Amino acid sequence: MPHASLRAPRRRTAARRRLLAGALLAAALAVPAGPTAALAQAGLQASEYQVKAAFLCKFAGYVEWPAAADRPDGPFVIGVLGDDEVVQEVVRAASGLQVQGRPMTVRRLARNDGPAGVHILFIARSHAARQPELLAGARGQPTLTVTETDNAATVASIINFVLVDDKVRFDIALPLADQGNLKISARLLGVARKVATRPS
Repeated sequence: MPHASLRAPRRRTAARRRLLAGALLAAALAVPAGPTAALAQAGLQASEYQVKAAFLCKFAGYVEWPAAADRPDGPFVIGVLGDDEVVQEVVRAASGLQVQGRPMTVRRLARNDGPAGVHILFIARSHAARQPELLAGARGQPTLTVTETDNAATVASIINFVLVDDKVRFDIALPLADQGNLKISARLLGVARKVATRPS
């Protein structure tokens, strides 16, 4: 039966994808030394953007958004400005996930779209030219901004991905989170590479 033979590989592919996604999400906050190390120990190969997509989804559970600025009856939205590969990895990672009972959805941002209506805004390095404009528009808003800028001196996002010894790590800027009234869990702060703290 040809249909059955076609379904079996698809089921195996879907199962491998779920296993990889589960391992990524479990490793994302459990291993301060970097999630890729845990994946290597598990015998799984993950691309840079698979790891970053897992982190983006995991961040949602460790950040508190202001109730007055949110719609608890609507979906939790991750906005992504990036190439097809980046968007597809975030869509895969977010598939079937919920945040406090709300479905997680991914919105691909067009080149002229702004950050309005998204909880997490991820700007891939391929679209870094729009980064200053988008971050300026999101500043002071209840939006968790995430970038992947190599030059830390120019970063103006709340979370910035960096590669350290081929491992995906991230830095957090608490003063920028404060501007949007976002509360970041101490557990997430504890696994960050660097945390820019509030002035004393």
